[in-house]
Amino acid sequence: MSKLDWQRATVTAIHAETPRVKTFTLSLPHWTPHLPGQHYTLRLTAPDGYQAERSYSVASPPEQPDEIELTVEAVEEGEVSGYLFEGVEVDDELEVRGPIGGYFVWRATATARPLLLVAGGSGVVPLMAMLRHRQRAMLRNPTVLLFSIRTPEEVIYRQELEAMTASDPTFTLLLDYTRQAPDGWSGYHRRIDTALLTEVVKRFAAAPECYVCGPTGLVESVATGLQNLGLPAEDIRTERFGPTGG
Repeated sequence: MSKLDWQRATVTAIHAETPRVKTFTLSLPHWTPHLPGQHYTLRLTAPDGYQAERSYSVASPPEQPDEIELTVEAVEEGEVSGYLFEGVEVDDELEVRGPIGGYFVWRATATARPLLLVAGGSGVVPLMAMLRHRQRAMLRNPTVLLFSIRTPEEVIYRQELEAMTASDPTFTLLLDYTRQAPDGWSGYHRRIDTALLTEVVKRFAAAPECYVCGPTGLVESVATGLQNLGLPAEDIRTERFGPTGG
């Protein structure tokens, strides 16, 4: 079976990450190990034959066999995300195909370089697959996740990321709240700018590989800022999303 052939996956679990984000665990009859950063396309078909497709990054690591996890943010008036949030239950079937993509991927190897991950909102999803892959491989390459979110309730995977921080001294989680920060917050509380990126890059003893994912404006700004700090363009991989129908 080709990776581009459609298959019917069974929903085995649904987990609320935030008020607007859910993770769907899908059991696949024809599972193929993915690379962290790849995505699956999901297709809905209405009784009248109308179809809608959306692509969602895989959140789970490739070491998790026979299933994938897709973390989905509810988009206002989004026909696909709206159906997933309101109409899908455990044991339902969904049509998917993948894994797809070969550019925005990261492989855990014994010679892995320092790693800088920058996420905006649900752009953290493919980066989480990379972090989980790194954890399963028991790597200790210096790694920083700079995660930009608007409010405390929007931190996707908060508990797992905090657990990673507590158990791995080579991993650093930097939250950046752009609207509302928690009471007593002493960390970043502004949009990512050159000064902030400079501080983050200085945490590395050697130039890191960089993966940036999120809204188009954030991704372009961060990529430009990292290049202005002297990081080679070939070491900065980006994936962006703009307004969609959901």
